[in-house]
Amino acid sequence: MKLLSIAERCFLIAHVVSTLFGLAGLLLVLPHPEFIAGLSPFGQAAFGWSMTTGGAAYIIFGALAVSCHAWRTLGVRSWLTFLFPAVFLSLGSELLGTSTGFPFGDYQYLSGLGYKIAGLVPFTIPLSWFYMGLTCYLLARSGLESASLKASLRPIAAIALATLLLVSWDLVLDPAMSQSPFPFWQFQEVGAFFGMPYRNLSGWMATGALFMTVAWGLRGAKALVLGRSQLITPLIVYLTNFVFGAAITVTVLDPRFLFPTLLSVVIGVVPAFWLWSRSRRDEEMSPPSVAVVESRS
Repeated sequence: MKLLSIAERCFLIAHVVSTLFGLAGLLLVLPHPEFIAGLSPFGQAAFGWSMTTGGAAYIIFGALAVSCHAWRTLGVRSWLTFLFPAVFLSLGSELLGTSTGFPFGDYQYLSGLGYKIAGLVPFTIPLSWFYMGLTCYLLARSGLESASLKASLRPIAAIALATLLLVSWDLVLDPAMSQSPFPFWQFQEVGAFFGMPYRNLSGWMATGALFMTVAWGLRGAKALVLGRSQLITPLIVYLTNFVFGAAITVTVLDPRFLFPTLLSVVIGVVPAFWLWSRSRRDEEMSPPSVAVVESRS
């Protein structure tokens, strides 16, 4: 477990750093081509390589960090039980969406996020669904553990709340990635919600709720509940990805996009902090509730 903890920390740092580096490149460097022109040939080659691989790198590091965290705290079975439904169901939704327009609207991916599966969906996209989906679910499920709800209702409430956290992230991600001067995907239709079609949001809700429900069903009655210190990695990952989208949306797009950004803060960032603060301290976790015992069985 010590090696997993070290790997988790290294991948988490790499995720945060690569995200901030990519953000700096998009906001500070690309808008100023004179800066790029002033670099040495090696510097220009290095910058070009970082821009072509950076979009995929930060997602891969995020998936690795969350995978190590899940393996260490929940056990390998719980990690894989969430990983496979998240990756394959989200990939199916994305392939369907880019082929037919359902359930996200009429859109297509551009370059910058890695090799495209079937020429349609970058391989990194289902990885991002996985690591952000699990991050949201762990925060929601652990934060609701002490809520005055029947035990049978907590997983259902956690799925609903985690889906809300996931969709709130999309409120800043989609404008940043589709309407900035350097987009990673684009809609072929003008959506009514700040350029996004409403069915894009409903598609996010349906896809997130689907793979979380399937993962919970495969998992059975065992809860994915963590103590407060164990939720530090999920909280950092959630906030890092929020900052990436929000910074681009607020600084590059026009002021009207302050509304979806503030809405994302209200229904995403604030609840994430609230759920983390409501989770039990590690010393309050009874042995049967700590899912890591699974790894010993």
